[in-house]
Amino acid sequence: MDKLIITAAVCGSAPTKQQNPNVPYTPKEIADEALAAWRVGAAIAHIHVRDPETGVPVTRLDLFAEVTERIRSESDLIVNLSTSGFHLDGPDADEVRLLPLELKPDLCSLDVGSLNFRGGVFVNSADWVEGTAKRMRDAGVKPEIEVFDIGHIRQAMHLIDRGLIDDPPWLQLCLGISWGIEATVEALLEMRRRLPQSAVWSVLAPAAAQLPITTHAMLMGGHVRVGFEDNLYLEQGVQAESNAQFVERTVTLARSLLREVATCEEARAIIGLSGGEG
Repeated sequence: MDKLIITAAVCGSAPTKQQNPNVPYTPKEIADEALAAWRVGAAIAHIHVRDPETGVPVTRLDLFAEVTERIRSESDLIVNLSTSGFHLDGPDADEVRLLPLELKPDLCSLDVGSLNFRGGVFVNSADWVEGTAKRMRDAGVKPEIEVFDIGHIRQAMHLIDRGLIDDPPWLQLCLGISWGIEATVEALLEMRRRLPQSAVWSVLAPAAAQLPITTHAMLMGGHVRVGFEDNLYLEQGVQAESNAQFVERTVTLARSLLREVATCEEARAIIGLSGGEG
């Protein structure tokens, strides 16, 4: 069983300081949260950026660049920049989503399949998904394939079978997101069953589902994502003070389950990024 890769998803696009005052907005706050998570065991930082004043989700190259520079100046964290376009509209939205590729991050998220989501529709057309996979491959950026339902795995398999995704494919199984697949052990087992043999996979689940679903993933040999993007509470009624608290809890649990935690260098090798040991 591979060592456990922990991703810290430090702010996402939805949580606000009104919900939890510790949610980071500014590039410095976001980078500081990522670095604190790295110090206690996270190997990947999944990054969205916010308007520094209002906290509204934005796709601004200058903000992504500042966060990335701050992280890389102090750590060997694997940087995973979001290409989510849920907050974007207009004729150029599909192209704006890909601005983070200019920064040559280690990873970029690639959402495959569309979804009814937060009172709207998260649109990821087949043409956009295929074109983005090609753009990421040409840019030397590995996609983190985000799948919210079983049909999304089928679409991911289509990309893999056509050679648009380099081995090993890296998939994030997103459970419990309305209206995708539910956050149950049965759903996790079925998603895992459908993955290609070569896949390296991680799991996320929101709110109260985070701890039980990520625990089962650890036992199954998968990797995990934790942090403010998915959960603001360590337990019922107790708000988390930092992303690092979620990572620390995950490290403690992994050790109890006799699962070693991967360093950034080891995570690079597992995922198939340059710079990892063979």
